[in-house]
Parts: sequence; C-alpha cells; structure tokens
Amino acid sequence: MIGQLILCLAILVSLHEMGHFLAARAFGIKVEKFYLFFDAWGFKLFSFKKGDTEYGIGWLPLGGYVKISGMIDESLDKEQMGKPPEPWEFRSKPAWQRLIVMLGGVTVNLILGIFIYSMMLFHYGESYLPMKAVNDKGGINALEMGRSAGFKTGDKIIAVNDVPIINYSEILSAAIMKDNSTVQINRNGKDSVIKLPTDFADQFLERQSFIEPRIYVEVDSIVPGMPAEKAGLKKQDRIVSIDSIPVMYHDEIGPLLKERKSKTFPITVVRNNAPLTMMVTLDTSGKLGFNNNILATYEKDEVKLTYGLGAAFSRGTVKSFTTLSDQAKGFGKIFKGKIKAKNAVSGPIGLTKRFGPTWDWQNFWFWTCILSLVLAFMNLLPIPALDGGHVVFLLIEMVTGKPVSEKVMTVAQVVGMVLVGLLMVFAFGNDIRKLL
Repeated sequence: MIGQLILCLAILVSLHEMGHFLAARAFGIKVEKFYLFFDAWGFKLFSFKKGDTEYGIGWLPLGGYVKISGMIDESLDKEQMGKPPEPWEFRSKPAWQRLIVMLGGVTVNLILGIFIYSMMLFHYGESYLPMKAVNDKGGINALEMGRSAGFKTGDKIIAVNDVPIINYSEILSAAIMKDNSTVQINRNGKDSVIKLPTDFADQFLERQSFIEPRIYVEVDSIVPGMPAEKAGLKKQDRIVSIDSIPVMYHDEIGPLLKERKSKTFPITVVRNNAPLTMMVTLDTSGKLGFNNNILATYEKDEVKLTYGLGAAFSRGTVKSFTTLSDQAKGFGKIFKGKIKAKNAVSGPIGLTKRFGPTWDWQNFWFWTCILSLVLAFMNLLPIPALDGGHVVFLLIEMVTGKPVSEKVMTVAQVVGMVLVGLLMVFAFGNDIRKLL
C-alpha cells in the first residue's frame, strides 16, 4: 500500500511541478530547483545540476516543488528579492505570463486526470449494476444508518431528487451532493418519499454505508472450525430454511441465528439442484461461519460497456469534471458546517488504505486519477502558499494595474504556509484517530 501511494505521488507531483517548470522556461524564466519530494532541512536522497537548474529527490514524500527565480515562495528568499529585478526573473515578466506559470501545475493535473480516466474506460470499459435488477431481486437491505434515515429492508428505490436511478451506485452521490435530498421508493407495492436528514452526508462519511443490495443465501466460502464446516455446508450451497423457517436473503438469517445461540436445529440447503437437510449446532456467537458472494446473486445482471477511443475521451472528460464538481460541493459542505472536517479529511495514512493490500493496476490508476483531480482542485483554492493564492494576487494586479506589495505577499505566504502545515497536522491526527 505504501509503495503504491509513493508511486502515485511521484507521478502526480513530478507532472504537477513539470507544468510550472515548462511554463516558466517557455517565458525565459530561470528555474533554480526542481525537486520530487521535499529536501526538508537540507537532506536529500540525491541531486544533480544541469544548466541553471538543480534536479533532485528529497526524503519527505509529501509533495515537491520548483524554485522559480524572483518569486515569493516557501523559501522566503529575502536576499534575492532585495536585489533589483533581473530580466530572467518571475517578477520581471508580465502578469499574464506569471498567471500561466502559476496555472501550469493545475492544468497538467486536470489533463492527466482526464487522460487516465479516458484510457481506463478505453482499456477496461465500464460496468454497473442496474437498479432494476436490485429491485427485481428483493430491493435493498437497510443497514443501521439507512434504517435511522427511514429506509426499510425490501424497499425498492425509484429515484433520488426526482431523477430516476438507473445505476445502483449512483444512489449515494445523488443523495449526498444535494442538501435536503429526497428518495422516491416503492414499499410493499406503494410509492412513498423519504426525506433524508440534513446531516446525511456527514453520517455517511462516518459510517461508510447505509444500504446494500439484498443477496441470496448462497455459500461462497466456509470459515474453518465454525458450525457451518462441522455441519457439512459446502461452497455454492443455497440455504432455503433455518429450523423449518423459509429464508431467501442473507439479511433474514442473522435474527434467526441470534435466537438460536448454543442450540441444535435443522437447516435445509439446495445442492446440485436437490434439497439437503443437515443438523447444525451453534456456539455462543450465534454465527454459522460462512461468507456470501454478491456475484452469486447479480453476476448475470451486471451491464458491461465498452468504448472506442473517441467515446472514452468524451466519457472520461465528463466523469473528470463531475469529480471536480463533487469536490467543490463537498468542500462547500465542510465550509458551511454540514460535514465535519474530521469525517472528510484524510492524510497519507488514509490515502494509503485506498490502494488496498494487493497491487491492482486498475485500482491504482483509478485512485491516481482521482488524486490528480483532487490535487488540481485543492491547488486552486485561494490560500496563500498554494497556486490559487498566487493566482488571486495576479488577478488583483491585472484588474488594478498595480502589483501587490512584496511585503503583503511575504506575510500572506507565511500565513498560508502555517495554514497548510496545520492542515497536514490535522490530517495526520485524523488518520491516527481513525486507526485507533
């Protein structure tokens, strides 16, 4: 997981800084340093100099930087800024050129996100579970958060905010991205509306799930030493009754087993299209000890889409800008207090877990794509020390015709660095809190 995150950051940071570097060089601006990862306190893994630029790799894998001559940045180089401007310095160039240099990194991250999304669609295609298949097979299983919001197991979801749901996975984003969302359902043959609580998005970030598709009770694997193995259950057995009580869905089994802790009773399964009854004795845990597989219920219903190169780039562009839009909406909810920052903000530890314990290239490229788009969005925030802060000062200069004073920009840079530092401390602390 750590290896995947470091590779992901190496790709994203290198290309982000390359965007600044190439834009600066295109306008004849001298770039003194180009570093992947930070050489904090002067420590670095290695470096070399070519032309006017020192290239290197730092030891702290939390980002990277280019040091552009004549620019007020995190180095706070007062000696250089105290000298008269040179023609090859950032501060000597027209505002529109400096603006392009500052937008270079964000532009590269946006293009990279679109490119990765598009190539994933071209190579892997896209698949989804139709909402109709879930409804036809018994509807949803309402988890604890779902039940508190008003859902019941067996509900069939029709629409969210009056928009019909075709793809099951669209339920979540449709529900949490809008305030005061409503879900249109069919319950026991009657249509009704569930109004979601105002803190629904915050609850989801804390609990991570509120509903799931109902799945048939088909055994996928057996836990060694548990009652299921001792009774003789096997993979692909489909349980149809517990103690003579008919069951169809996995969510029906838990309550029945809980009532029969430490008891012996018959269960009936279908094996090779024939019924088979066996006796099972539960221990005090009240668990049989087997795992279900959602594919056993929905594998044949999954819709798989393939894309040509042109269609993949069209779809990838739409999905990328949708991701950016969702980021902006989510940030707005944090700013308005509708989502707690502790539930929404993750640091390196939280990001590492996204990649999973095995090297899955499809998952790796997906999260690299998402993080590239997130990096583009975050760097555009109007916070001093980030690209967006510099962009704000340049726009002020272009509108007023006068540059913001170096003193103001230096103070703003320090304030921005403190804010970013505090955010990193908060993110690390949040990760540790979640682990504990």
